Amino acid sequence: MKLEPVQVLQLAWQGAEDKKALDPVILEMKNLTLVADYFFIVSGRTDLAVRAIADGIMEKLAPYIQPKGKEGYEEGRWILLDYGAVIVHVFLEQAREYYDLERLWADAPRVQLQENVPSAGENL
Repeated sequence: MKLEPVQVLQLAWQGAEDKKALDPVILEMKNLTLVADYFFIVSGRTDLAVRAIADGIMEKLAPYIQPKGKEGYEEGRWILLDYGAVIVHVFLEQAREYYDLERLWADAPRVQLQENVPSAGENL
């Protein structure tokens, strides 16, 4: 079962929200890089929170897709989860401020998830 990028984003958002992630942002990267169509960026207050958020995202997506890559999990400062068209960045608050991907990719449009988009559990 192949998920559309918007469904990956929706499940990742839910998984992050379940673990009390801070300041979720989705950047549309389609016209800016070949790496991914979207970056999903969230943060946590502690390294334990960062790992819990990453775990929540992976748990939500696990029935449908596994990350192609996972970096930074042990340190818990910046965890990158590669879901192909969607790259998830889970930052420790201070690391997010330092790397400031939103400023680095300021040309990337911010995306709002629409309520009427079917979740991955529906219509698959």
